[in-house]
Amino acid sequence: MVKILVAEDDKALCDLVCAMLRSNGFEAVACADGAEALRAAEDQSFDLIISDVMMPRMDGFELARAIRETDKHVPILFMTALDDKPAKQRGFTVGADDYVVKPFDADILLLRVRSLLRRANIEQSRELVAGNLRMDQDEHTAYVDGEELPLTVREFDLLFKLLSYPKRTFTRTQLMDEFWDYDSSATSRTVDVYMSKLREKTAACNGFEIVTVHGLGYKAVLK
Repeated sequence: MVKILVAEDDKALCDLVCAMLRSNGFEAVACADGAEALRAAEDQSFDLIISDVMMPRMDGFELARAIRETDKHVPILFMTALDDKPAKQRGFTVGADDYVVKPFDADILLLRVRSLLRRANIEQSRELVAGNLRMDQDEHTAYVDGEELPLTVREFDLLFKLLSYPKRTFTRTQLMDEFWDYDSSATSRTVDVYMSKLREKTAACNGFEIVTVHGLGYKAVLK
């Protein structure tokens, strides 16, 4: 599922945007200001960031600049009452990809979101193909050369995530937060064990390789 971070200090508007996103099949995480949003972006992996500009503690410009120091690719959409040219120029300079000006129509915001995701090649695809591997997210099944690959639910979700964003590195912490939730027994070693199992189970797959990024985590590299 496409995961979107929403940073907005107006709680009513933030709740409205998150509800709209969820009703259209996205996962939305709400943050009340830029500092909270930056912590969330450091701890989790997001496919899109929607941010207000004028926020307490850390504004949208500072948030975008901080995110771009570690992630050059995640789409950033500003929603703001600042409709002047200098503000837009500053926003694009620090790393924003698009603007929507308040007050805005929810349908227009949704169109902008889908457009940015398309441009970033992040589609809500339910099927994924990599070489001789085919994964069906609706069925939660994977096939290699037409034969079903025995994966647990968590193994399937981990592999689908990696292959949905080839070459993108996911830290062990990001993977734990997303796939182990509040399981207090999970550690970074748990992630390593699962990745080792996935490598064994996908040994016959010819379209990708699960690569260890030393000191960080893992990524899938297409062949």
